[in-house]
Amino acid sequence: MSNNQERLQKVIAQSGYTSRRKAEQLIEAGKVKVNGAIVKTLGAKVSPNDAIEVEGIPLEKEQPVYYMLYKPRGVISSVKDEKGRKVVTDLLPEVKERLFPVGRLDYDTSGILLLTNDGEFANLLMHPKHQIDKIYVAKVKGIPTKEELQTFKKGIRIDGERLKAEFVKIISSDRQKNTSIIQLVLHQGKNRQIRRMMESINCPVMKLKREQYGFLTLHGLNPGEFRELTPKEVNQLRAEAAK
Repeated sequence: MSNNQERLQKVIAQSGYTSRRKAEQLIEAGKVKVNGAIVKTLGAKVSPNDAIEVEGIPLEKEQPVYYMLYKPRGVISSVKDEKGRKVVTDLLPEVKERLFPVGRLDYDTSGILLLTNDGEFANLLMHPKHQIDKIYVAKVKGIPTKEELQTFKKGIRIDGERLKAEFVKIISSDRQKNTSIIQLVLHQGKNRQIRRMMESINCPVMKLKREQYGFLTLHGLNPGEFRELTPKEVNQLRAEAAK
């Protein structure tokens, strides 16, 4: 057996086609062919010369690429939208590789969003057991008490989900306008998490921005701009996720 053989589901995930878990489901469903033959065995090994088809589409072997985008408000964290709204990949038109976002930011949330075609890398960063700090700043209506914010650190149950912040503090408050600026650090990435948490204490979010992802900051980028991550940054993110 050649040393450069890899598991089929890993090769599919690394191509950017889908996640490893979804690749396993596609293999079991008989939707993957290797050299023209259907393969249903999980863990089957393939070499770089093998021709792989997934759902009838030949798998293109792309070089892995990694980008950081300053996502503006009013853009969907997806590669397509049924309603025809602008999606994050529309902001990187010159990138030839088939990118997808690592996790998501809400339509009305701005800030750091990573995009890649490396499914393994994306899964590593998004896995719940890997605790990468994601730092958000929220402008909210109302002025929460310290006690209310402390409940976020213990974790609160909303709609059957436990939502938790690792750290939370009031940066500033304006009693005349009855608004506050709150900083939150999350490890989780639940849908509309901060908005739901703030609504639970009657302090709805007016504006929300993800300012930091691990060690990465928005320094040097304006909304809608992006840059490629350096190999050192990619390795550092892998190391942070593997802690």
